[in-house]
Amino acid sequence: QLQLVESGGGLVQPGGSLRLSCAASGGTLNYKSIGWFRQAPGKDREGVSCIGGYGTYTNYADSVKGRFAISRDNAKNTVYLQMNSLKPEDTAVYYCARTGRCIATMPESGYNLWGQGTQVTVSS
Repeated sequence: QLQLVESGGGLVQPGGSLRLSCAASGGTLNYKSIGWFRQAPGKDREGVSCIGGYGTYTNYADSVKGRFAISRDNAKNTVYLQMNSLKPEDTAVYYCARTGRCIATMPESGYNLWGQGTQVTVSS
């Protein structure tokens, strides 16, 4: 049974970088659209970025445009989220999830398989 597994979270200082990975277990991510979401304490989960199955389509939340980059390596069955110039407000649990098609508004109802999340903390 396909499962999504996130990794790469941790503690980083403001202005630093992290790369999150979303790997597939028990199946393949290839040609599936994958989104990254995050949930900060006391806040609703929000969409961060999505990448189409062939990697040619991407979208980003306004709050991360120019700082985050989503990519995929289908040979490694993995989707990445490169996060640069991190800010304290980026602190959250980050989740990857599978969808049939990326939509810019990233409604959670469109995602049918979720990982367990990885914690990202940006603090000095």
